[in-house]
Amino acid sequence: MPKSVTIRAAIVSGAIAAGALLPASGLAAAGPAVSGDAPLPALRICAAAKELPYSAQDNSGFENRIAMAVASAMGRQPVFVYSDKPGIYAVRDWLDKKKCDVIVGMDANDPRVLTTAPYYRTGYVFVTRKDRHLDVQSWNDPAIRKVGHIVVEFGSPSEVMLKQVDRYNDNMAYLYSLVGFRSPRNEYVQIPPEKMVGEVRAGGADLAVAFAPSIARYVKADPGLQLTPVKDDAKRSDGQALPQYYDQSMGVRLGDTGLQAALNAALVKARPQITAILEEEGIPLVQVAN
Repeated sequence: MPKSVTIRAAIVSGAIAAGALLPASGLAAAGPAVSGDAPLPALRICAAAKELPYSAQDNSGFENRIAMAVASAMGRQPVFVYSDKPGIYAVRDWLDKKKCDVIVGMDANDPRVLTTAPYYRTGYVFVTRKDRHLDVQSWNDPAIRKVGHIVVEFGSPSEVMLKQVDRYNDNMAYLYSLVGFRSPRNEYVQIPPEKMVGEVRAGGADLAVAFAPSIARYVKADPGLQLTPVKDDAKRSDGQALPQYYDQSMGVRLGDTGLQAALNAALVKARPQITAILEEEGIPLVQVAN
């Protein structure tokens, strides 16, 4: 789940946005039961109930699958603590309140948590229709200033760059129309990744720009679309680099070094399964930086 998107935005803007968080919606256990033996100790995993492709209550999200692989490597029973609220709220409302113990898929070194060693690295991608023959690989590509609508995730580096290339004003009404003109200033509002892909497919947008894990599944399922990694050469208006690639880790509560160490060992053990899950999802992977 895109739990670190506002942290990326905070790095850009110099402030971390706060949001109102709501109570838990319930617990669900995943993984095979152990019969005839002592029960396995639980690994309580913070998870969003409705945030595909990351997580869903039927465990169909790729982060659900990664969590189960890691729990198995630890010799623990995965127990998903599901919330109906977006994963962006998981740290303050769930992890910090000890309703669960680990969050899957956080930017490495997210200051709100103690992160594990990174287990994959990926970045933002451009999504286009193959029949449009748009060769866009960088935010510095002049073609970006000429294409039609561009759909981006709110609060992301892509939204920052849309403003940087002077395409925000002529896309703003279009972007807000995709969320019923709700304002992300007062509540968490995000364009669903499958809707972003649908806009490109239907011709409503020439270009979608999103974090690869959010959108790769839907692009892979559509032979008429193509996914192109964004070159890591974007710069803010002040000349500072705006990263397009991020190491992904698991997060535990600050100070929980014991669980951090156990997860680090399990991540090494489960690496083949994790890589297979990510590749099946269609997420383009690059070498971990940290």
